Amino acid sequence: MAEALLEASEVTVTFGDRLAAFDAVRAATIEVAAGDAIGIVGESGSGKTTLARVLVGLQAPRVGEVRLEGKHVFGAGRKARFPRGERWKVQMIFQDPYSSLNPRMRAWQGVAEAIQVWRGASAQEARMQAFRLLASVGISSEQAEHFPRSLSGGQLQRVSVARALAPNPRVLIADEPTSSIDQSAQAQLLTLLRQLQQERGLTIVFISHDLALIRYLTSRVYVMQKGQIVESGDTLRVFDRPEHPYTQLLIASIPGRTQSPPLGYEKR
Repeated sequence: MAEALLEASEVTVTFGDRLAAFDAVRAATIEVAAGDAIGIVGESGSGKTTLARVLVGLQAPRVGEVRLEGKHVFGAGRKARFPRGERWKVQMIFQDPYSSLNPRMRAWQGVAEAIQVWRGASAQEARMQAFRLLASVGISSEQAEHFPRSLSGGQLQRVSVARALAPNPRVLIADEPTSSIDQSAQAQLLTLLRQLQQERGLTIVFISHDLALIRYLTSRVYVMQKGQIVESGDTLRVFDRPEHPYTQLLIASIPGRTQSPPLGYEKR
């Protein structure tokens, strides 16, 4: 594997106190190479979203650390902070676009706000850049004037992608980006993410319970069960020759796994 751009080492996240305490993530270690697309998969409650929040600096681990470009940027402790000078490099697309966008802001305003915060642009320049960025992800100037309630789920998720791209990050973490949109919009969104990866040299971490999509979108995969990474490796190897019983069970449950790829995709 190439040298890691983003790493999480021996990360443990514990919720609750004393007798009610439990580890949502336990001793998880992952590596993400520059320009790569990796997947983190598992059932609901497996800890994959919690691990993603650690990678982006939104959840401090009880144990472990995150390294970016070989440097420690985030680790254990209540006072842990992901340095602002590094935060722009790792951005996240959240699972629910309906709750992740400000309902009182037009689509372009939400993106312009992010551009002003991260790039220090003037209001006028941020507005111009916002429209250009939205156009690059398939949102027209007319749609950019709409409030979130007037856009479809697929359009909202494209706005979320534009907002996440506002700082021009090196790593994009996509947490179940297709779970709240229909199949046609899913194919369009994931094709867009693949295109952005190729055009921008973007590094993408896909979080999903949908193994069929992970199988066709990523080159490396991590399988999580009850907070632990139970198997990892080259995606094709893991899917074709799974070693852990849990991975075998997940793969066996993929609907039509011997059929054609998901809508809009060709086998890697």
